[in-house]
Amino acid sequence: MRILLGIDGADDSIHALEQTVTRVAETDDELTVAIVDGAGADRAADDVEAEVDRVVDDAGIDATIRRVDGDAGSELVHIAESEGFDRIALSGGTTSPMGKIQLGSTAEFVLLNSHVSVLLIR
Repeated sequence: MRILLGIDGADDSIHALEQTVTRVAETDDELTVAIVDGAGADRAADDVEAEVDRVVDDAGIDATIRRVDGDAGSELVHIAESEGFDRIALSGGTTSPMGKIQLGSTAEFVLLNSHVSVLLIR
């Protein structure tokens, strides 16, 4: 299976990276990590790329790393659909005080517009 993981520098994105890499190490799926520009993210893109390298190396897997410019949701959907990915993985929002999931704008766009299966990691 070909998986496209979209991450920015937020802590929940790094959690999604770790979870996805663990799964890929078990299943031998093909992983591409797309680093998107996350306004207000906790880490700069260079730091995110270094973290991706570290996590991937520690797991002993191969992954393609690419940077994505422009609107993150649109770009992830476009890449996944035009390049034949089987799944898009991304961090999946927060929980409201009432226990409901609150999606960020990127996750919401991807869920509503992708024809490729989407995995939200919480």
